[in-house]
Amino acid sequence: MNRELHLSVALGSAGPRPAAHWTGLVQLAELGALDFVTLDDSLDPADADGRLDAVAVLAHAAARTSRIGLIPTVTTTHTEPFHTSTALATLDFVSQGRAGWLVDVSTTEEAARAVGRRDPAPDAELWSEAADAAEVAARLWDSWEDDAEIRDAETGRFIDRDKLHYIDFEGPRFSVRGPSIVPRPPQGRPPIAVALDAQGRYLRWELAARHAEIVLLDADSPEAAREARTELLRRADRDDLRVLIRVTESPHGLAELLADWHAEAGTDGFHLALTDPTEELPAVIHDVVPALRARGLFRATHTGHTLRDHLALARPANPYAVRTGAAR
Repeated sequence: MNRELHLSVALGSAGPRPAAHWTGLVQLAELGALDFVTLDDSLDPADADGRLDAVAVLAHAAARTSRIGLIPTVTTTHTEPFHTSTALATLDFVSQGRAGWLVDVSTTEEAARAVGRRDPAPDAELWSEAADAAEVAARLWDSWEDDAEIRDAETGRFIDRDKLHYIDFEGPRFSVRGPSIVPRPPQGRPPIAVALDAQGRYLRWELAARHAEIVLLDADSPEAAREARTELLRRADRDDLRVLIRVTESPHGLAELLADWHAEAGTDGFHLALTDPTEELPAVIHDVVPALRARGLFRATHTGHTLRDHLALARPANPYAVRTGAAR
């Protein structure tokens, strides 16, 4: 029996077209039952070109879709993890559990000057900071227990304060006490994604092993992809990691290529980085997806509602709730 694959698409950067344009692409991707879309973002003025904020654009799309996962790129450089965590938790609420987070860093002097918060830093330092930011975000998402909200109009009690928790994170770059100002997201934690090269840099791989549930992998052969996945799973020492190979091929002949790589690489699926999503995504949805279905490799429709459902990722337990429950 064929093993079904996961399929997602990169929409590029949100600009300079209006949000409705990007929402139309997300709706088309949802029509094909893709697992998720990613939307890039950057703090570099040279990359701006009228770009819209990726989180805001996908929030616009969330209100006009119902199934597909929505993963914006959010850089951890020049931003505070408290604000990042609340923005992504809000997107998860708006989308009813379909948000994720593609972690990135900002390395340029131009971005540093534009934001004015700090000087440029070495790549290794930035990815180490990104790992801390991911840790802070996860703790903040957990800082509200799932049943912390009471919403009792008669007594005027909105929350049970005993079910809100200080995270007390102390690190070389951040000191965050918490709790969050946003309740725990519908998914518990929006899944974290990291883009890697099969020959990737050490700190980025460590971030993926510690915090990611989705890896978007660049590999030049099925063998390289298989070896990279094996190493990632070894480092992570857990099975809740989905490895999708990033592909830059045109839609023509793509179904056969994906089927061959899927069989040889043993990875979980593919993330399509289209040259021109506006022109090429219709061919993916109307030609490639049906061809994969005919091979028994892709779903006919979404069977769940959340991004975690699509990727068969369990909703994480809240460690603070486990501790307080044991204490009680």
